[in-house]
Amino acid sequence: MLLLGDEAIAQAAIDAGMSGMFAYPGTPSTEINEYVQASKQAREQNIVATWAANEKTAMEAALGVSYVGKRSMTCMKHVGLNVAADAFVNSAITGANGGLLVVAADDPSMHSSQNEQDSRFYGKFAMIPTLEPANQQEAYDMVFYGFELSEKLQTPVLIRITTRLAHSRAGVQRKAVLPQNEIRLPSDPKQFILLPAIARNRYKNLLNNQDRFIEESESAGFNAYIDGDDKSLGIIASGIAYNYLLENFADQKVPHPILKINQYPVPRTLLAKLEKECNKILVLEEGAPLIEELLKGYLAKNLNVSGRLDGTVPRDGELNPNIVARALNLNNSFGEAVPDIVKNRPPSLCAGCSHIDAYNAINEALASYTKGHVFSDIGCYTLGALPPFNAINTCVDMGASITMAKGASDVGFTPAVAVIGDSTFTHSGMTGLLDAVNGQANILVVIADNSTTGMTGGQKSAALGKIENICRGLGVEEDHIRVIKPLRKNHEENVKVLLEELAYEGVSVVIPHRECIQTLNKRMRQKAKIKELEKQNETKSK
Repeated sequence: MLLLGDEAIAQAAIDAGMSGMFAYPGTPSTEINEYVQASKQAREQNIVATWAANEKTAMEAALGVSYVGKRSMTCMKHVGLNVAADAFVNSAITGANGGLLVVAADDPSMHSSQNEQDSRFYGKFAMIPTLEPANQQEAYDMVFYGFELSEKLQTPVLIRITTRLAHSRAGVQRKAVLPQNEIRLPSDPKQFILLPAIARNRYKNLLNNQDRFIEESESAGFNAYIDGDDKSLGIIASGIAYNYLLENFADQKVPHPILKINQYPVPRTLLAKLEKECNKILVLEEGAPLIEELLKGYLAKNLNVSGRLDGTVPRDGELNPNIVARALNLNNSFGEAVPDIVKNRPPSLCAGCSHIDAYNAINEALASYTKGHVFSDIGCYTLGALPPFNAINTCVDMGASITMAKGASDVGFTPAVAVIGDSTFTHSGMTGLLDAVNGQANILVVIADNSTTGMTGGQKSAALGKIENICRGLGVEEDHIRVIKPLRKNHEENVKVLLEELAYEGVSVVIPHRECIQTLNKRMRQKAKIKELEKQNETKSK
């Protein structure tokens, strides 16, 4: 099958006997769950594949499936792993019963993210096995192996991919489909109860497992020592960096010895072999210099190690074949210069987007105040930071708009306005609104409700049809929960509502509600298609 890296992981999970997949959409991981949801095979096998309210709840649902002995997967982008970190790190202590895989899709160069973190550090921090495929076939194979490893050693397993692997295609050879596990509770009934006395023993068990994890890393076959004639340099290439290395050699034969690392902990025996045979080492890894930093503690000799730390490879951004070529003192021979006629085009809100009318109303309502009063969040509406709107002043992490506005208001900065989307609100904004209510904060929260998770492709929002009731339940006064229709013809009325709530000294919520123009267009096209088919069938019957 010709598959994206994301799709290879999803198809492998279906084939490997997975029973449940839980995720929150985030580029570049979104297509994993979407693929399972769209799969006829997954439906026939009754595989559960749902969008969770956030990554933490997705992680915990997957852990629940593991508890009952079935195989589960949770998928998220790198910053989503921060949200899931509490359950993720503790799952290393509980261990797994049914196979449990956590897929983190990192975004070096920040194509659609607010930072460039490397999820391998989370695997090291939690002290669990981490797999890092170099290509789509390895991504597929590693899912099968990961489930087996998880059940063999009773541990969750992290699979780390990056944007290029997630969103590029290659041929993948499938394996035979495995049946799903039967429900089977843990043999130790206290395994998942992390009371301190139990957790201390579980933690010792995790520490005792480290040698077994290293043995697996050295024997499973994903890590490999590839010999070379020129021992003046040894190369360590991890994950997709191995591909970038090979692309610099027409016959894919690198003259130097290579240690290909795709499984962690780092294979100490293979590393010792590279150290013994080579005079210096070049480290090629996508993301942060995790392996390079580890080498300082692992190497017996004082070898010259180069990579991201000494500037041989840039400290930030994605790798590519040209960067690797420069590190090897080869000619940059890949790609052509972008012609001058091609200009960068910044992203913009779609024509007809409801956020346009919401921002126009917010800007007019705040026109008499100084700049800098609008705290915003992650989503399509973040584009309100760009011209012609220049309407927002912060964007830090999911849910931060409300809590940052509360903090600013608490120390006397008013008006403090928070703009947050409907999906982001249920992801991590609700607790911030509860803080604001409990603290009697003087803030205006604008929940831009377009009835979908728009930035990642229009997945169903967990907030659909619930926002007003959630706000009531959190304690916002009924009179200060206002719903407006963000349309140009309603502009004056919408400005009036915003001005009234800006004048109120307390927590108020204004909900601009209008369906995302993209999901509306898609729905209308589907409706028209159905009508056309009905018309054709009616004509045939006559």
